Amino acid sequence: MDVVMAKILMPLPSRDFDPTESGVPWRVLTERKHEVVFATPDGQAGEADPLMVTGKGLGLLARFLRANGDGRAAYEAMEASAAFRAPIRYEAIRLQDFDALILPGGHAKGMRPYLESAVLQAHVAAFFEVAKPVGAICHGVLLAARSQTRWGKSVLNARKTTGLTRQLEMTAWWMTRLYLGDYYRTYPVTVEDEVRAALAHPEDFSVGPASFSRDSMEHPQVGFTVRDGKYLSARWPGDAHRFALEFAQMLDE
Repeated sequence: MDVVMAKILMPLPSRDFDPTESGVPWRVLTERKHEVVFATPDGQAGEADPLMVTGKGLGLLARFLRANGDGRAAYEAMEASAAFRAPIRYEAIRLQDFDALILPGGHAKGMRPYLESAVLQAHVAAFFEVAKPVGAICHGVLLAARSQTRWGKSVLNARKTTGLTRQLEMTAWWMTRLYLGDYYRTYPVTVEDEVRAALAHPEDFSVGPASFSRDSMEHPQVGFTVRDGKYLSARWPGDAHRFALEFAQMLDE
């Protein structure tokens, strides 16, 4: 009988989350005998951003912008899992049931109910308040930044973090805006700018080294993360392997 090491909550929107930012952490954590429980607004299985899965609509840029083969494989395995097919509702989340929290990202408009959920923001704040491990990547950092303590400040206010950088967000938008419009602009304000505004010191947001290369299990050092205590953050799908491996290490501690 397998022994579960930790029980980790991974909330998702009903649609448009990033397949790599969810699938890679799920694969790394479940391979290490951790249990991942999914939560969606209605308790129905979510669906990742189809453009990121198939590349259809991205034209010649598909090979650069869609999830790579490793990310797609991780998502397909996650999508087929029993846990993914039977999520709980946001309202059914109980802090005491979980040891840690993972917040994936995504940029298409279907992410907004997840990023704007008052119920989910309250749960995120509760994880921070009791110092349980929290990992956030890309727009998941924005969800954390919007989650407030009982004193009305962001849970990230006194922390160091990274997140989707202005350079990454605006580059993808400029490259695709003529035929995809604002697909890459979830909100008029960039993730980096909104997160910086939530911090006690805007310079506590780290953009990391300029790179459009993606990491892998063999080369996690290509990715970039920022850790502050039991909070770990990353920028985009290209950091997902390093993010997942370091989160697993944080759980082992």
